[in-house]
Amino acid sequence: MRRLFGSVRSRATLAATLAVAVALIAAGAAVTLSLRSNLSGQASTQAERAARSVAADLAGGLAYDQLSLDDDDRPVQVVDEAGTLVAASEELERISGTGVDAVRPGAPAAGVGDDDDEADDDSLEPGEIGEATTFNDGSATIDGDSEDYRFAAVTVEVPDKGTLTVYAGEPLAAEQSAVRTASTVMLIGFPLLLVVVAAVTWRVTRRALRPVEGIRSEMAAITASEDLARRVPVPDTHDEVAGLARTTNETLAALELSVERQRRFVADASHELRSPIASLRTQLEVGAAHPELLDVAGAVEDTVRLQRLAADLLLLARLDAGERPADTRFDLGAVVREEAAGRTGVTADAPAVEVSGSRGQLARVLANLLDNAQRHARERVSVRVRTDGAWVVVEVADDGAGVPADQRERIFERFVRLDDARTRDDGGAGLGLAIARDVALRHEGTLTVREAPEGGALFELRLPGAP
Repeated sequence: MRRLFGSVRSRATLAATLAVAVALIAAGAAVTLSLRSNLSGQASTQAERAARSVAADLAGGLAYDQLSLDDDDRPVQVVDEAGTLVAASEELERISGTGVDAVRPGAPAAGVGDDDDEADDDSLEPGEIGEATTFNDGSATIDGDSEDYRFAAVTVEVPDKGTLTVYAGEPLAAEQSAVRTASTVMLIGFPLLLVVVAAVTWRVTRRALRPVEGIRSEMAAITASEDLARRVPVPDTHDEVAGLARTTNETLAALELSVERQRRFVADASHELRSPIASLRTQLEVGAAHPELLDVAGAVEDTVRLQRLAADLLLLARLDAGERPADTRFDLGAVVREEAAGRTGVTADAPAVEVSGSRGQLARVLANLLDNAQRHARERVSVRVRTDGAWVVVEVADDGAGVPADQRERIFERFVRLDDARTRDDGGAGLGLAIARDVALRHEGTLTVREAPEGGALFELRLPGAP
C-alpha cells in the first residue's frame, strides 16, 4: 500500500477522490434531508387542510353521517370528548399513529386520553376551531391498501356535541418515492462520478508532472555525465514548474561557474606556488653543494613570499566557505591611520568613525589597497575617510596610470595582473584586490574603482556604519 501511494500522482488522485467523495456524501445527505423535509411539510399542510375542512363542516352543524369522509387517499377519524369514535372513512380497515385505533363509529378510541400532543380545547367557544394542530406519522389500510401517512389533529367545539377531535391523514408515498429515487440516483451516480474524477485527476497530474519528469531525467543525465554546461528543459508555460526549471538552470549555471572558478583557482595557485618553491629548492641545492654560494637573503625572500601566498590562499578558502566576520565595533579611522603610517608618499585624512566587523580582515583590505596604490603611483597616494549617509567610505587614490574602463571589474578576479611586464616578485600573485573585494562583500559592503582626480586609480570601499 505504501508503495502504491508513493508517487505524487497516486496521492493527488487519492486526495482528490476522497475530497470529492466527502463533498458528494455531504451534498447527498443535505439534498435528501431537504427533499424529505419539504415533502413532509407539504403532506402536513395537506393533512391539516383536510382536517380543518371536516372541522369546519362540524362547526357548521353538519351531522356525522353528512360529513364528506369518502376520499380514498385520506383516512379521516372524528373522536368525541369521551374518546369514542363518532365518524370515520368508510373504507378504513386499520389505522395506527393517531392514538385512535378504532375504525368503526361507536367504538372506544383507546389511548385518546393519553395523547400528550393533543391541544387543550377547554378555552374553545361553541362553533370555534382550535388554532393548534398536532402532527404524527403512522399508517392506515384503506380498501386493502396499506400506506404510511402524515396525520394532522384539529379540535373543534360543536354545540350539543362538545369538543371533537378530527384526525386526517395525507399519504407519504410521494415523499418516499422521491427519496428512494434520489437515493438510487446518488448510489449509482456518485461512484461513476468518483471514477471520472479519479481518471481525470490521474490524467491531469500526469500531464502536469511530465515536465518535472523531464527535469528529473535531465538532472540524472547531468549527474552521470558530469557535464555542468547542460541545462534542463524549460516548459513553455508560466507556472511553478517553469519557475522550477528556470531556478534549476540558474543553480546549474552558478554551480558551473563555481566549479570552473575552483578549477582555475587550483590551477593558478599551483602555478603561483611552483615558481617560489622551484627557486627555493634550487638555492638550497646549490647551497648544499656549494655552501659558499648559498643566497640566504633570496631563500628568505622566497620563503616569505610562500608564507604570504599560503596566508592569502587560506583566507580565500575561509571566505569561500562562507566564514562570517566577527561583529565587533571599532574605529575604522584609526585602522586607516595605522596602515598609512610609515609608508612613503602616503597621506591620510581619517577622522574617527565606527564600523562593525572584523578589524583584522578590514585592516588586510586597507593594506592590500595601499600596496596596490604604491606599486602604481608615480609620487603620491592619498587615503580619505568620510561618511555618506549610513555608509562609511574609504577612498584610496594614486597618481599613476589608472585602470582602463574595460578592465575595472577584471582586476578583482583572482590571479589577474594587468601589467604583463611586471615580474611576479614585484607584482605579487594577483590576489590582493580579489581578497579585498571578497572581504568587503562579507561585510555587506562594496569595493569599486574609478578614475581619480589626479588621473590615477581611485578605489572606493563602502561599509555600513555601526548602528
